[in-house]
Amino acid sequence: MAAIPDIAPADTWAAIQEDPQAVLVDVRTDAEWNFVGLPDLSAAGKRVVLIPWQLYPSMSVNGHFAEALHKAGVGPENKVYFICRSGARSLAAAQAAQAEGYASVFNVADGFEGPVDREGHRGIAAGWKAAGLPWVQR
Repeated sequence: MAAIPDIAPADTWAAIQEDPQAVLVDVRTDAEWNFVGLPDLSAAGKRVVLIPWQLYPSMSVNGHFAEALHKAGVGPENKVYFICRSGARSLAAAQAAQAEGYASVFNVADGFEGPVDREGHRGIAAGWKAAGLPWVQR
């Protein structure tokens, strides 16, 4: 299997806007979507696909992840960009998708909130939010 490329949040946003077949899949948990926010793709005429990689509260891997991708209309012909909080779960999800035959998969580097800073906060220095990209609070 080929290595999964990391892609900057701003480059992801550009790809989502430019490519009709590009899809952003947010693999965080329901709690994160509800309390932290979501990428807002409405300006591109799209919606983020929400499929958790791990199931809250047990944080066990979602055994139906690949099936959920198909049910959401995401197919192997799509360019699929995976995002999580910081880039770890999204990498695992992209690897799983690649193993299922998805050829064009990408990991959004630094995810939605990025790494923890010196004060223990996320979303300040890196990630989708820190890049000033569109997002919404549910």
